[in-house]
Amino acid sequence: MKTIKDVFLFFQQGLNGLYDSRESQSIALLVLEEITGVSRAKLKAFPEEEITGQAAEKIQSILEELKTGRPVQYILGNAEFYGLNFLVNPATLIPRPETEELVEWILQSQKSKIKSQKPLSILDIGTGSGCIAISLKKNLPHALVTAIDISLDALHTAKQNAVINDVEVEFVEDDILKTKITTEKFDIIVSNPPYVTLEDKLQMHQNVTGFEPHSALFVPEHDPLIFYRAIADFANKHLNSGGQLFFEINESFGKEMVDLLDDKLFNNVELRKDMSGKDRMLKAISI
Repeated sequence: MKTIKDVFLFFQQGLNGLYDSRESQSIALLVLEEITGVSRAKLKAFPEEEITGQAAEKIQSILEELKTGRPVQYILGNAEFYGLNFLVNPATLIPRPETEELVEWILQSQKSKIKSQKPLSILDIGTGSGCIAISLKKNLPHALVTAIDISLDALHTAKQNAVINDVEVEFVEDDILKTKITTEKFDIIVSNPPYVTLEDKLQMHQNVTGFEPHSALFVPEHDPLIFYRAIADFANKHLNSGGQLFFEINESFGKEMVDLLDDKLFNNVELRKDMSGKDRMLKAISI
């Protein structure tokens, strides 16, 4: 393993059976960028560049961990989301591109609004690494952002991420199924709650099911919309009139989610597909 090109070849061979060649290349780029400090563009442009023996040893060690199925983001300890860097660990889900689309939708929804004297108030339910709350605060600096999670370990990581990204977010330990929030009102409530069923689990890669936190992923087979129902009920009480509710959802329950929000008397329920053409996001307006 002497050159950048060699690293790509080693990763493709070493991860064969776990990842396809495109994913292996993407993982190799992440590792090389982290270990060498060279940009991805330069790594791609100069594949014959040599790497040091020390870097090669680190890369080989990471490859051995990857062979166990452990996600590269957990090995490196960080992940990029919406142009920002986030610490990640087994207490938090790894931020995904589909969730970036949800953040973008929220930000786009604010561009057409007339600025008022009152700061925008936002609540992120089930914040995990804090990626949604922190990205929104970074791009809406005058907003008052609160984020809740049931996991103290996840909240600890989220607080670190807020410091790293130089934003102020209020993080609160809370369980939306038995929330302690009683009087606060918000203009936006957003959530990417657990939505993976046991049937879905059978189709998922082992680097997700074996390593990412199950409490942030899975829902009971008999009640897959348990969190959405609870959050919709909460939003009915805690969204200001005309406030917005945003969800990331299980692609298999698009119609059921629209029906749920219609039944809860939300207005203008909109189902949106992600970049892969899957039903992935919902927006609704409070009465």
